[in-house]
Amino acid sequence: MTATKLREKLARRQALVVPGCHDALSARIIESVGFEAVQVSGFGLAGSFLAAPDVGLLDMRDILDLTWNIVRAVRIPVMADIDTGGGNALNAADITRRLIDMGVAGVNIEDQVFPKRCGHMEGKQVITAEEMEGKVRAMADARRWAGADLVINARTDSYATHGLEEAIRRSNLYLQAGADMVFIDGIRTRADIELAAQSIHGLLSVNLMDAVTGVKTELIPIPELARMGVARVSIPVASILVTHRALKQFFEALRASPTGILAGQTEWVSTFGEFTEFVGLRQYRQMENDYLPHLIAA
Repeated sequence: MTATKLREKLARRQALVVPGCHDALSARIIESVGFEAVQVSGFGLAGSFLAAPDVGLLDMRDILDLTWNIVRAVRIPVMADIDTGGGNALNAADITRRLIDMGVAGVNIEDQVFPKRCGHMEGKQVITAEEMEGKVRAMADARRWAGADLVINARTDSYATHGLEEAIRRSNLYLQAGADMVFIDGIRTRADIELAAQSIHGLLSVNLMDAVTGVKTELIPIPELARMGVARVSIPVASILVTHRALKQFFEALRASPTGILAGQTEWVSTFGEFTEFVGLRQYRQMENDYLPHLIAA
């Protein structure tokens, strides 16, 4: 099972890099270049599905549908993102059962109030630690009742609102409640990450956002994070930011071209053949040949 594989990889505490994807295609690309797991980016889903910021606008039904597409597109473990859990602890438990049925390997849930916002945005607010503890405990019980191995990653956004000490306290509380891993979002410095790694009694995840700018968290090389004992390094928003820039630059160039085309400028695009090969057209054509011979004959 992919959940068990993910759990084993995280247990090594070797800073497993888990890039974020915003759709099935970006997930398959991440898999194709050799990453061992992928996470669904709530920021990316909001941007790609709604062309909107990550401020809690996506319906949970849409999040689950899009996650299902991603799970079907790859063979590596997929970590879902359910934001604040869809409501209270009962909602979080119900969503956990759905994720298990979908074959999701892990799930991120956060302790922000609803509507939430991207963890690197200003103006965040958090629920009480006790309310979040109830959500995590309900999710862990749902997992146990299902006999599943889903990895629960509990994220706290309290670093920005209450400071590192409270974020560590909450992290340990969530681990006691049944989370397998915790994540302090928006943590800023190497020193704070080192202290968190030493003070948290379980697996720690660190978020490097786009692996280029760092946004609020100091960019630290992956081998150094591994030496600290970090279990997972997420790079959640790179796929949607790369897509945004590539599309914008291409269509700006196309619009500015005096001929209306970019003849011969092959650096902009994959070839039609490369793309159809990547998405499996050959296999689908073979299935047509096997099961729909009348189409081939026609």
